[in-house]
Amino acid sequence: MVDFSPVTRYAQSGPLYIAYQVIGHGPPDLVFVAPMASHIELFWEEPLVARFLRRLATFSRLVLFDKRGTGLSDRVPIERLPTLDERMDDLRAVMDAAGSERAVLFGASEGGPLCMRFAATYPERTAALVLWSTYPRRLVSADFPEGSTREVLEANVAEIEREFATGDWDIPTDGLTEPERARFTAWWARHARSAVSPGGAVALARMAQDVDVRALLPTIAAPTIALSRARDGNAALTRYITDRIPGARYVELAGRAHNPFAGEQDIALAEIEQFVTGRRPTPTPERILLTVLFLDLVASTEHAIELGDRRWKDALDGYRALVRRRLDRELGQEVDTAGDGFFATFDRPARAVHCALAVIEGAPALGLAVRAGVHTGECEVVDGQVTGVAVHIGARVAALAGPGEVLVSGTVRDLVVGSDLAFDDRDEHELKGVPGRWHLWRARAR
Repeated sequence: MVDFSPVTRYAQSGPLYIAYQVIGHGPPDLVFVAPMASHIELFWEEPLVARFLRRLATFSRLVLFDKRGTGLSDRVPIERLPTLDERMDDLRAVMDAAGSERAVLFGASEGGPLCMRFAATYPERTAALVLWSTYPRRLVSADFPEGSTREVLEANVAEIEREFATGDWDIPTDGLTEPERARFTAWWARHARSAVSPGGAVALARMAQDVDVRALLPTIAAPTIALSRARDGNAALTRYITDRIPGARYVELAGRAHNPFAGEQDIALAEIEQFVTGRRPTPTPERILLTVLFLDLVASTEHAIELGDRRWKDALDGYRALVRRRLDRELGQEVDTAGDGFFATFDRPARAVHCALAVIEGAPALGLAVRAGVHTGECEVVDGQVTGVAVHIGARVAALAGPGEVLVSGTVRDLVVGSDLAFDDRDEHELKGVPGRWHLWRARAR
């Protein structure tokens, strides 16, 4: 049984006090080194963050801490920011206070270079490295073309300063509903203000520009896994690390969220658990009420023959871009693309119908015709895969739609009563493989 009511304690590192918490029982010990600045007590107030940390604590004895100058740890003058060596002293002091002789180090973003430096300096105390969307160096140079120019990095610093000053944060998220997104962003703004001052954040961001641990990478002997989301700006830098640490493995995940908490968690956590413990957890299906949308091109084979390979490819590329623009606008999540079809999910049925209508309206400009089916029901979600009877019903509804038609189940029609959508009766139908008869409706804008 894991204790999820962590108590904040303090380790002494020289004259400073470093706040830390211990959750779970292990083995092994796992020390989470957060990006730039953190406030460990506020971690537990956001459900997505608490969920991620609790999951880590189910297969480890998890140690959290606020780096010096941030959160509940002693603050330091902006003009005297800690070096990596001083932060290593803090990490070692926390491990000593927590009774951890040897631990897996989990470094996220700006916490990664500290973990890599510690692993190279104290191999006897580093059981393994888990790195999340991090870097060995930020600044471009003749021998490091993967980096960014000083101008780009300073623009990032200016954006951090603006976000702290205004409280208006732009945080990439993956797979969150609109309420989750709003809640997480509001929490992040409050967490950031509590973790560090605006001036401190700017100073820390500038300090990160000059970190360089590239020379240490070949000397790291600890087993290493590094994870990043494919469209995150640090993905290439994270791959660079695994190419140079002996035996390291890189795992690329879908999405663009830089923050480990702000996107799909289960696949990443399963990879980390298997790496740390040697066993992969058995996925537990999560049952969620979702709206499923299926889109399909009509007479695609005939169109392909008529247009020829090159023009058909151009039309398909345009169609896929159209669908993804509308999914993004209506907060839909692309689940699968098979040939010329799309399968997506939504948190609200009206959004799915609006997405389908917009795609159907835009398709003729590409010389294409699209049909769509929408249904709302309980689905099983395992490792990002969506299954269940509701998915089969949505696919069968789409198969009955005609060119330029959005067919919906009676469930969808009932759930959007009072919206700006109208529906025409399409009678009852049998859906292949689904018991009973189903009343279907053609959706249109009022």
